[in-house]
Amino acid sequence: MSGSVLVLNATYEPLNVTSAWRACSLILARKAEILEADPDRWIRSPSTALPHPLVIRLVTYVRVPRFLPRRITRRALFARDEHTCQYCGCRNRLTLDHVMPRSRGGGSSWANVVTACAPCNLRKRDRLPQEAGMPLRRPPRAPHPDLYLTLGTRTIPASWQPYLPLRAPATAGRLPEQLQAA
Repeated sequence: MSGSVLVLNATYEPLNVTSAWRACSLILARKAEILEADPDRWIRSPSTALPHPLVIRLVTYVRVPRFLPRRITRRALFARDEHTCQYCGCRNRLTLDHVMPRSRGGGSSWANVVTACAPCNLRKRDRLPQEAGMPLRRPPRAPHPDLYLTLGTRTIPASWQPYLPLRAPATAGRLPEQLQAA
């Protein structure tokens, strides 16, 4: 029983991605219903058989707190920056870089961290991007909350597309004032 399953709230709002095992537990406990299933795969036990779920919906509404500040993880950062160095555009040897170096008082916030390849990170050192002659391809920003939905899966199955909100393209935000001055 492998694969990821999209979990929707009773209002069809995407909540998270879970394992097929957990999805089956929710279905058998009558806490969820199957909306999309793989017709060629079945999960069988001595007493029952279920089509392999791809998308499930909770039967009762679950109140979820929104807009909580999310922790910065490498996985989320790389996903936000599309696994691309924000200085040169390469996709190898990725690291986390503080735009305003921590040695200069820069914090670890979404507005101050970007994905950088190891050579660019070493070349920039403890300087601002302008001082190092390394402009950012895109200003850092907090990721869209929906990014966290799909972090648990490598690819987004076509069966999930009707239930996921369309993400706005990455918009160019403003750099913090300290970074614009240089």
